[in-house]
Amino acid sequence: MPRLLIVYHSLTSGTRQMAEAAHSAAREETETTLLRAAKAGPDDLLSHDGYLFAAPENLAAIAGVMKDFFDRSYYPVLGRIEGRPYAQMVCAGTDGENAARQTARIATGWRLREVQPPLIVCTHAQTPEAILAPKTIPEDDLTRCRDLGAALAAGLAMGAF
Repeated sequence: MPRLLIVYHSLTSGTRQMAEAAHSAAREETETTLLRAAKAGPDDLLSHDGYLFAAPENLAAIAGVMKDFFDRSYYPVLGRIEGRPYAQMVCAGTDGENAARQTARIATGWRLREVQPPLIVCTHAQTPEAILAPKTIPEDDLTRCRDLGAALAAGLAMGAF
């Protein structure tokens, strides 16, 4: 059975809620592992067939802990995961586009295959207090996360990717 890896980082729980929603739907279709970016590494990438990366956008970039995961994993798996499918989710206070571009560039370097466009959830947090406050992701957005997780897992399970 194909294996899906969901790697995420979350400081205010917004991205965690998104990743957990995707995980809950994906595990109905295929074997799925949910890992915090701080604990994930090259061996996890190598032992899975597809990926969902979920990160908050901080200061118009992917969060440092997620970047650290990519930094620690990039060269050890380079040339060894080519062609595998991936998708991504971003939790952002504004548009999230830059974080999505950064992850896409890393995935391009690995020669991964994007199978869904980035799913960006905007919290509209703009003040220091709102940015640092715990987040509650609306049910409509969590449904989109579940749909993405289910679609990615189903594509893996059917051999479409």
